[in-house]
Amino acid sequence: MALDTALHQGELAAATAKRRTFAIISHPDAGKTTLTEKLLLYSGMIRTAGMVRGRKGGKVAASDWMGMEQERGISITASAMQFPYKHAIINLLDTPGHQDFSEDTYRTLTAADSAIMVIDAAKGVEAQTRKLFAVCRFRRIPVLTLINKMDLPGRPPLDLMTEVEQALDIHASAINWPVGSGSEFAGIVNRADGRVKLFSKSAPGGATKAAVADLTLEELQHSGRVHEEVLAQVRHDLELLDIAGNPFAREEFLAGAVTPVFFASALTNFGIENFLDAFVTLAPQPSARPADGVDGSELLVDPITTPFSAYVFKLQANMNPKHRDSTAFLRVCSGRFERDMVVKHHRLDREVRLSRPHSLVAQERSTVEEAYPGDIIGIINPGIFAIGDTISLAGGFNFKPLPQFQPEIFARIRPTDVGKRKAFDKGMGQMAQEGTVQILRSPNEMESLVAAVGRLQFDVLQYRLRHEYRVETVLEPLSFTCSAWLEGDVATFKAPTESIVVKDQRDRLVVLFTDQRMKALARERNPSHTLRDMG
Repeated sequence: MALDTALHQGELAAATAKRRTFAIISHPDAGKTTLTEKLLLYSGMIRTAGMVRGRKGGKVAASDWMGMEQERGISITASAMQFPYKHAIINLLDTPGHQDFSEDTYRTLTAADSAIMVIDAAKGVEAQTRKLFAVCRFRRIPVLTLINKMDLPGRPPLDLMTEVEQALDIHASAINWPVGSGSEFAGIVNRADGRVKLFSKSAPGGATKAAVADLTLEELQHSGRVHEEVLAQVRHDLELLDIAGNPFAREEFLAGAVTPVFFASALTNFGIENFLDAFVTLAPQPSARPADGVDGSELLVDPITTPFSAYVFKLQANMNPKHRDSTAFLRVCSGRFERDMVVKHHRLDREVRLSRPHSLVAQERSTVEEAYPGDIIGIINPGIFAIGDTISLAGGFNFKPLPQFQPEIFARIRPTDVGKRKAFDKGMGQMAQEGTVQILRSPNEMESLVAAVGRLQFDVLQYRLRHEYRVETVLEPLSFTCSAWLEGDVATFKAPTESIVVKDQRDRLVVLFTDQRMKALARERNPSHTLRDMG
């Protein structure tokens, strides 16, 4: 028996060691979705790549399945996909870049073991990048930095390195260095051995892998393929980095003290394969995850020695018009998953069978027979799963709660056709369950409000009600800008002018305020009550 257990754990450890589960974070338009597509190209999952915002009739990114995403050329929902790359199994979590969907991104980051931060070479570190990096730091997620769009006019690489360090308060260590920039971007120098990867376009728009030549700097100089002033700048920068640059140590990277920096162009594919090779070497495999024991203790769930466990980090309905259902995305944290296994549902305190498990690349579903720590699987949700739910074979703990965020905009919404009320209520319930919006109700249950972090969430809400539930709606924005949970007797609470008290989906009292000044006034007027910010 002990031998069988050892063999089982050995197989599990080997499978887990291959896994690399990561999220891509960036500001909108930094090239995140293009990078996702090129990773699929280099893994062999797709034969040719098309631009995210291509010409009329062109392709859309493999990870953007929703019609609104395809129309606007932005990622709205976080999608998950798995593919092999050389000796590794990649689990890629492609997250929304737009700040209005940061709540979805933050939840998805909890399922990642590392992150790739994509920075536009012309714009540097932008506002949303700072916010997402802060979340990674808080959750101790190691971050690799990819400075993208080197094929376009941009800022000097040394300036970008300095900005990464100063804006994000982290040491940056260049793993490679660009040869030229803009129209003269020709390759990268690997700093470990000094060799140059010189690239050539093999197809318009980076539709196929870039051709590459391997040279020394001396051979590059004699080749005549790079202007002398470009080569002189490269030599100058490399000398500076050798003298004053930060050394790289994988232990420091895993501890979040240093971010390895790479330069590339996702559009032309220059440097993408080199980056992916480095990523699978540097990025961590799945490790133990913190949880709360049922006795109030804190514990670590070991991926190898703990039987199967997972948690729900995302819900999504109607991903494919052919499958009008809801999918619960699970991050496998420990043990081996097998199709049709029966597990404990911790919140409901009951057993459930995990049937019809699947993995996804865009809208394409593939049945999953088994999965290992780090893998992301989709389970058809018959209405029993909620975001944050823990499931396992053994029970006795719950993974840490997922973050909640303070809504900043509020509105009333109603169907234009009262005859569509049933479909409207069904759609609203589904969107609230997924976290697309929050639904708030008046204490007498007569009025419903919607709340969100950003305005685009309301656009998505109306779009999906229209296309998935055939319900046209009218949205009436409200003047509230902030909120807080109310703890205390609501009958004695003195609400400031224009503030209102509502209930959230868990029947907790929430006060909506027109501005922060009114919130501060409410705290002064009600010393016996507590106004607690969401978070």
